[in-house]
Amino acid sequence: MAEQESLEFGKADFVLLDSVTMQEFLANLKLRFEKGRIYTYIGEVVVSVNPYRTMNIYGKDTIEQYKGRELYERPPHLFAIADAAYKAMKRRSKDTCIVISGESGAGKTEASKYIMQYIAAVTNPSQRAEVERVKNILLKSNCVLEAFGNAKTNRNDNSSRFGKYMDINFDFKGDPIGGHISNYLLEKSRVIVQQPGERSFHSFYQLLLGGSEKILRSLHLQKDPKAYNYISVGGQLKSSINDGADFKAVADAMKVIGFRPEEVQTAYKILATILHLGNLKFMMDGDTTLIENNKVVSVIADLLSTRSELVEKALLYRTVATGRDVIDKQHTEQEASYGRNAFAKAIYERLFCWIVDRINDIIKVKNYDAKVHGKNTVIGVLDIYGFEIFENNSFEQFCINYCNEKLQQLFIQLVLKQEQEEYQREGIPWKHIDYFNNQIIVDLVEQQHKGIIAILDDACMNVGRVTDEMFLEALNTKLGKHAHFSSRKLCATDKSLEFDRDFRIRHYAGDVIYSVVGFIDKNKDTLFQDFKRLMYNSSNPVLKNMWPEGKLGISEVTKRPLTAATLFKNSMIALVENLASKEPYYVRCVKPNDMKSPLLFDEKRCKHQVEYLGLLENVRVRRAGFAYRQTYDRFLQRYKMISEFTWPNHDLSSNQEAVKRLMESCGFEHDVGYGRTKIFIRTPRTLFTLEDLRTQMIQRIVLFLQK
Repeated sequence: MAEQESLEFGKADFVLLDSVTMQEFLANLKLRFEKGRIYTYIGEVVVSVNPYRTMNIYGKDTIEQYKGRELYERPPHLFAIADAAYKAMKRRSKDTCIVISGESGAGKTEASKYIMQYIAAVTNPSQRAEVERVKNILLKSNCVLEAFGNAKTNRNDNSSRFGKYMDINFDFKGDPIGGHISNYLLEKSRVIVQQPGERSFHSFYQLLLGGSEKILRSLHLQKDPKAYNYISVGGQLKSSINDGADFKAVADAMKVIGFRPEEVQTAYKILATILHLGNLKFMMDGDTTLIENNKVVSVIADLLSTRSELVEKALLYRTVATGRDVIDKQHTEQEASYGRNAFAKAIYERLFCWIVDRINDIIKVKNYDAKVHGKNTVIGVLDIYGFEIFENNSFEQFCINYCNEKLQQLFIQLVLKQEQEEYQREGIPWKHIDYFNNQIIVDLVEQQHKGIIAILDDACMNVGRVTDEMFLEALNTKLGKHAHFSSRKLCATDKSLEFDRDFRIRHYAGDVIYSVVGFIDKNKDTLFQDFKRLMYNSSNPVLKNMWPEGKLGISEVTKRPLTAATLFKNSMIALVENLASKEPYYVRCVKPNDMKSPLLFDEKRCKHQVEYLGLLENVRVRRAGFAYRQTYDRFLQRYKMISEFTWPNHDLSSNQEAVKRLMESCGFEHDVGYGRTKIFIRTPRTLFTLEDLRTQMIQRIVLFLQK
């Protein structure tokens, strides 16, 4: 039982609901949200509701309350989960991980920052300089990654448009000595196009609105985002974001982390190059494609430390090796425009990955010898995009939702496994639980030779022109009988699906309609070799090092690169394997409404999230017959005043015997199970009765002592 929380705030643990129904679950969630209690447990899982306001519950005093405490000794909080993961790592030398999930705008990134803040606050009491340096870099890295990887969307002003997994390494004393960040699937299409009401990545607006006159002059930029085609849509939006102040914070963070001045300058030059690329105009003169505004070419050449004629050639021609001959094949206007956009997306993605790699170089564990220093343990924190259903769902949403299927599968498996193991250890019989196993959907996407990704890759490998419609046709042929797949051709009367464009997947979280437009293109992810050579031949060493593959000769045959979907699938399989090898803790984030209101609890929206986060299943698994469990000594400590047999101390042969006697004296013997080290209580009602009896007795004891 969470200490200090009366029932006026609802049940602090969903496991204690009288009956496990959606109605009761939502009523409890709503009550707690309205009373300002944004955290609730499901056993050892924290459900977090975005409060959409600043809450004074993360300061030093709060940190002290949770330090070294057991989960149930304090009201539910993120700090309790962070402390539990830290204790397991320190006391039992267990690698642990905290998995934060939920949809865009539910508060995942904020949760990960508070967890990092807590770990930083409770470690390194002896103030070792190297440990302080590592902690500082880990905290500052958030600010830099958010600038380059986050954007304002219609759902969230600071939406992570990439997945992040951070490992923090600890020495045998439990102090952080290094770390490593893995990033997943940056939404690079946002560089060239955004939905109405959305912005591109923060970094562009920060540079234009926060950069000094001198910096902007050196980059040939003006202070107006509306002047640049790639970001002009977002440049007109009003928002609460202070880009000017953020620019300074990011520049300071990069300095603290250890980016050299020329590296920061190169990052700015890449952002400027992209903005200028978006303003290039191509035109036809007869059969020849030309660049209308040639002055922009010389600006780009200057920023990339290369020659104008090389930039122009890369934009207008493609060098092709045919046998022994090398020919320059001229682009059509459409091809030139496609190449330019692919180039802009590629250099932004490369910049982002380079920033992650630089941070990793700086924070990796150095000079650590396990023989001398003892075992090096890890806490991993996963902050990854939640399930997404938009008006138009494309390749990115397909990947993101597949990722969520994988994580949901892992979540249910691990929670079930942990529960079964606990019952086994305690010698309590396990009751089988029905739950939806989404392996069938995971297979639909990732199965070799048969899954959607395999069919997409096959389509991309075909010689000749392959269209998105041909890919959809292949899906219809191969997956027509699959229970979780449908399209208009397969359901001719379903008017919500467009012919030759849409397919539907029945995800565990609900049905999602995907448009195949752009699937082939985004999966191939083609960048002409000419652009790679252009970057490699730059006289700026920082840029040159970002593009090592540019040194290949024109006629050197390279292996066909893996497709975007296969790379993502492989990274997801590796991530899930990594998480499965650690002891997991979970934070499930819920967005109370779409208006960013601190007062509104939209039941329909919350119900949908509770369904797709599998929270009711989680409660059922956790309750599998018993709503509550506790070790005998802790149980006695809390309730011994209820019975004459146990107050003030007992003289029975063991704590287990004493607990048995206590429960019998209250008439609860039919509602409990006795494990080897813990008591298991079947219904929440029994627990609440025990709490009431305890409260009455404490009042009597206090009165007695005052006499």
